[in-house]
Amino acid sequence: MSGEEMKVLGGWYSPFSFRVELALKLKGIPYEVIEQDLSNKSHLLLEHNPVYKKIPVLVHNGKPISESLVILEYIDDISKSNPILPQHPYHRATARFWAKFVDDKFTEAIKGILVSSEEEEEKKQVEKAVEALEVLEKELKQKGTMFFGGDKIGLVDVTLGLLNNWVLAVEELAAVKTHEAERFPFIEKWRLNFIEQPCVKEILPQQDKLVQYLRNFRRA
Repeated sequence: MSGEEMKVLGGWYSPFSFRVELALKLKGIPYEVIEQDLSNKSHLLLEHNPVYKKIPVLVHNGKPISESLVILEYIDDISKSNPILPQHPYHRATARFWAKFVDDKFTEAIKGILVSSEEEEEKKQVEKAVEALEVLEKELKQKGTMFFGGDKIGLVDVTLGLLNNWVLAVEELAAVKTHEAERFPFIEKWRLNFIEQPCVKEILPQQDKLVQYLRNFRRA
């Protein structure tokens, strides 16, 4: 993709920005990150995402694309190397289903834990996260593969990337546990394989730095 200009309006602290960067790295597409301060949203962010006013936004040759799952599919469409989605229509639809499941059930529960101010609500969100992991554990066990995408990282794996440092940070702050290695051995094996991938290592945020950021976020 020589001559293409690829910019990511994002933030090191965002698991959704992480998805976009990881997809670009998997594809070998050069890009520039323009860090955003969500407490003081830039004119650039408001211009390129006037509807949701949030990150990430992929700006490709001046044209913006918003929403992380939409961006992942866009990246896969413009670059055929190292596919993120399967080629077969049924398998593509299945990958989309599980990616949406991750966001609707697991990601939302983790966000709920982070912002919960009442113990009962927090407990409810922890239960939702655990229930989602139970479903994902069963699916991964049935697949019998290293990743949800098979032998390589795919759409579902990229979407579930927040299970690593972000979930660990939220658990530390809230003094709760959603993912236990003994309870979810297939998910744990997936997680360890995932974080060992060179492109993942390059962009995962430091745990202590992320904990401090999320602590300040909760206070705010």
